[in-house]
Amino acid sequence: METNQPLNEASDIFDALDQLVRPGIPSFFTLAAHLPTEGRTDTPVAASENMTVLVKSYASGGENELHAHPNEDHAFIVLQGEATFYGPKNETKSLRKHGGVMLPHGVFYRFQSTGSDPLVMIRVGSKTRSDDDVYARVDMEGHHFPGNSKANRQVPLSLSGQWFGRD
Repeated sequence: METNQPLNEASDIFDALDQLVRPGIPSFFTLAAHLPTEGRTDTPVAASENMTVLVKSYASGGENELHAHPNEDHAFIVLQGEATFYGPKNETKSLRKHGGVMLPHGVFYRFQSTGSDPLVMIRVGSKTRSDDDVYARVDMEGHHFPGNSKANRQVPLSLSGQWFGRD
C-alpha cells in the first residue's frame, strides 16, 4: 500500500494500519497530508503491534461529539492551524502549531478546527490492553460511537490540490 494516501472509511484506515505493521523492522515515514476543502482525512503513516501514527487534516469541524477511546492512550500534536479541545464539563483549550494533548484511555473529549488555515495534526495511539479492540470508541453513555458517522457530524470529503508536508 502506498503511504500518505488519505482514507475516509474507518475499515480502510484500520486495514491500512494493519498493513503497516512490520515486527522487528524500523518504519520510516513522512508527515504529509492532502488538505481537504470540506471534511477531514486520516492518513496512516506507521504502525506497530501496539502503536499507530496517523496524519489527520480538517478543512473545518473536527471530532465534534464527546467520545472516549476505552482501550487506547493517544496524543495529538498540531502541525498547522488551530484546534480547540472540549471536555465533558465544557472545559476548553486551544492549541496552535507545536501544541499537543495527551488523552489517557477513557478520557472524554471532542475538538474542532478553529483557525483560518486547515488543521493538520499527528495522532499517535497506543493500546492499553492487548486483548481489547484498540479502535473502540464510545459516547458518554458507553455506546459504540463511530468517528465517521453522521452523529459525529461527518461531512463528505472534498480534497484540494494542496498538501501539507510535500515540497
